[in-house]
Amino acid sequence: MNQALNSPLVIGISSRALFDLKKEDDLYKAEGLEAYTQYQIKHEDSILDVGAGFPLVKAILKLNEFLPNNNKSEVVLMSKNNADTSLRIFNSIKHHELDITRAALTSGESLVPYLEAYGVDLYLSATRSDVVAAVNAGVAAAFIYEPPKASFNPSSEQLRIAFDGDAVIFSEESENIYQQEGLAAFLKHEERNASQPLPDGPFAKLLKTLSFLQSNIHSEPSPIRTALVTARNSPAHERVIRTLRVWGVRVDEVFFLGGIPKTEILRAFRAHIFFDDSHLNLLNSSKHVPCAQVPSSRFE
Repeated sequence: MNQALNSPLVIGISSRALFDLKKEDDLYKAEGLEAYTQYQIKHEDSILDVGAGFPLVKAILKLNEFLPNNNKSEVVLMSKNNADTSLRIFNSIKHHELDITRAALTSGESLVPYLEAYGVDLYLSATRSDVVAAVNAGVAAAFIYEPPKASFNPSSEQLRIAFDGDAVIFSEESENIYQQEGLAAFLKHEERNASQPLPDGPFAKLLKTLSFLQSNIHSEPSPIRTALVTARNSPAHERVIRTLRVWGVRVDEVFFLGGIPKTEILRAFRAHIFFDDSHLNLLNSSKHVPCAQVPSSRFE
């Protein structure tokens, strides 16, 4: 079959982001590739538990029920496994009834060249170095944290994605002013530039794609719901609102928190995933909802 990926939304996800492979990864680090290979072959009929990225993938694939056949979203397994160790992953995909049919298996080599080849819009991985390499190659990517508590109850009817603002949807420009000169300088700068759209950040394209899909799905309620959860507050709110207006982007829920913790908002929103650039912001939130860190100059 010769069929190009022309999907409006292509997600690349590593096997460790999709499934819980912590034990297997620990084995690989402790005893090496051969021990890992033999373990995976021996257990290839043992179904893997879901990982932090599983609810997001399931929701994205369910979204295809609302999209025309020539406009489907796509999920591609991006793994450094080899073909011999991958059967357990594919068996788990089949068991969980995930419509994932494409994969890149590189036997330990970099996945970066294949992210572009598959047209990946977003790459999620549990390996920080792979995420940094993807970002350096111009691909939107995020490091996914361990799965939240068992009490996490994602929406089964909507794809729900929450974004931080600065250094995620928007560039680091304003955030750098805050970090280097403090809150007063940041607020003054944002007031002075309220009518100037913020530059695109690494996840601006993803947000715009989700907004495009929303506008082309004629179903109520919409199967996609987005949220902006930002530490900004008044008077730094105006530039955000005007920027989204210029972009023609619909964001369903916006929370200007003024620096208070984001966790309870994310729990109430029931996000399938939350993207933020700050490890400190994600440390507690990731215990309650799936979270992923977007690399920035402060990537830890």
